Amino acid sequence: MDKILTQPELCDGCLDCEDACARLYGASRIMIREVEGAFYPIICQHCEDAPCKIICPTEAITDEGINEDKCIGCGLCMMVCPFGSVVIHDKKAHRCDQCPDQDTPACIKACSKRAISLVDTEKLKLEKQKQYLDKLSGVGKKKKQSQFVNILTTNTRAKKSLNKGD
Repeated sequence: MDKILTQPELCDGCLDCEDACARLYGASRIMIREVEGAFYPIICQHCEDAPCKIICPTEAITDEGINEDKCIGCGLCMMVCPFGSVVIHDKKAHRCDQCPDQDTPACIKACSKRAISLVDTEKLKLEKQKQYLDKLSGVGKKKKQSQFVNILTTNTRAKKSLNKGD
């Protein structure tokens, strides 16, 4: 599954992503918040057991997004979202659906700093596991003997061969 990944350390707070999303949907489904001079993109994380989906009294929230015809704009989804990524606009709830009608989400296209990207979570997980296993097994690292150990080993071998001659 592809997921939008944000990297706050790259975000400069230009709000281009918010503007692009708002132009596409009428209300931005991504928000940039500033905290002590740093900028943080806030976007729906598509939780597995999404509290917004569970609490919705009309079952308007699905894995694909929000059915605006069913949404009554009660705001319960907004109140329970742990990320604060649900927005109420024109008496309807909105959250990021990763722009399913486009090849690349609008916020990603608009971000000049590349603070927002789309990643394959399964591929990312496998890469992280491989890195961890390589680290555990020592793959790619030469076991380097110190000079001191080499000298001791060489001297010991030389003494053994001399002693064999006695």
